[in-house]
Amino acid sequence: MRELTSRALDTATALGATYADVRVVRQLEEAITIKSGRLEGVAGGESEGFGVRVLVDGAWGFAASHSLSTAEADRVAANAVRIARASATAIRRPVVLDDRPPAQGRYATPVVEDPFAVPMEQKLADLMAADEALRRVDGIAWTESMYAAQRDEKTFASSDGSYTEQIITHVGAGLEANVIDGDEHQRRSYPDNGGLWASAGYEHVRAMDLAGNAERIASEARELIAAPPLPAGVRTIVLHPSQLYMQVHESCGHPTELDRAYGTEASYAGTSFLTPDMLGSFRYGSELCDIVADATVPGGLGSFGWDDEGVSAQSVPIIKEGMFVGYLSSRETAPRIGRRSGGAMRADGWNRIPLIRMTNVNLLPKPGMTFEDIVADTDDGLLFETNRSWSIDDRRLNFQFGTEMCREIKGGKVGKLYRNATYTGITYELWRSMDAVGDASSWRMWGTPNCGKGEPGQTGHVGHGVSGARFRNVRVGVVA
Repeated sequence: MRELTSRALDTATALGATYADVRVVRQLEEAITIKSGRLEGVAGGESEGFGVRVLVDGAWGFAASHSLSTAEADRVAANAVRIARASATAIRRPVVLDDRPPAQGRYATPVVEDPFAVPMEQKLADLMAADEALRRVDGIAWTESMYAAQRDEKTFASSDGSYTEQIITHVGAGLEANVIDGDEHQRRSYPDNGGLWASAGYEHVRAMDLAGNAERIASEARELIAAPPLPAGVRTIVLHPSQLYMQVHESCGHPTELDRAYGTEASYAGTSFLTPDMLGSFRYGSELCDIVADATVPGGLGSFGWDDEGVSAQSVPIIKEGMFVGYLSSRETAPRIGRRSGGAMRADGWNRIPLIRMTNVNLLPKPGMTFEDIVADTDDGLLFETNRSWSIDDRRLNFQFGTEMCREIKGGKVGKLYRNATYTGITYELWRSMDAVGDASSWRMWGTPNCGKGEPGQTGHVGHGVSGARFRNVRVGVVA
């Protein structure tokens, strides 16, 4: 790899690049899906290649190839320089990078049991056992159990002296039960809609105990189909961690991406209401609201040694005691707000240019109340659990979420079940209304393996740590 990366960097600088970096990536993937006791599909794949990114006359150029040879390194580097030089004729603002120190070293996701070494027969047996347990409950229309794993072996080198090697391993698994009554369809998932993902090995899948939770989940799906719809109104709501992490993702993570705030996502996924002039002066949430972007958290899908610009993993304050204090940033965008990169640049493969992506955007726990204490302390409210649907505007300001489960809280006790439950609001109004946050006992990492961004589109793996929280005066339900 050193021969290939050195050749690409030497060629790029010789042709006029003031900065160049190269990423060599080998990606392994596998996935299994079981539906209603039948093997729906087994898929596996391997992809390998490298991409060269250069700066010429203040503009970026990027090119990539699947052929790992020194001759191809010359061709790709030269092509990236040509693209950058052409781009420089139309730039509005020359790129200026921060002065991060050269990165050196190796990093690997801590893995107890290599998921790619576990026999396929074992994985199939685990999923089949869970799917069978789902189907023991009468009235289930169909079931689904899934497992997937991805491993990226990445080498990064840059013209300013960086050279790193990383092995990032992600796994996910989950199950769901579906019930139909006429034109009404209800779904119940475990541990999360689409499965629970983590930076880990197969031990993560074993710890979920899919088969042991299957009958409970299927029974809840049966309950949902007979439950009444949630009446519209203004209520106190408690968000279970399985829902709160999605609220963080959509209304905290995306609007704090600095490239988005500067408009580079405007044609695809929108902009942000959190503009740079608000930094340090805007009250985003209540004083209980502390949010960080932390790429060092064990198990997080956004955890690594260095990002794809060679910036070390770090914890960056985003919201501090309710005040907006930071962004997810890159070496290019951070200097525009007088800071250094927070290490949030990642690409989803060797043939894609890195973008600002969430790392692990976490709502920090607060000592004093467990999640169970928050429920017990709620005299009249609603408990929302497991995301079912979401909608949010291009500026990440006005939102609506629907959940699989919603139960009424009366006198601190969880009771009546509602179906098709939704809640809606304005981002900063919701977070300002937060009056309770769970402590560390219920805090855990959740993963989003399908976060879309960029043109051409890229799929990012990002993480969120939450412990559950309570919000006052939130509009719920749909007005007839």
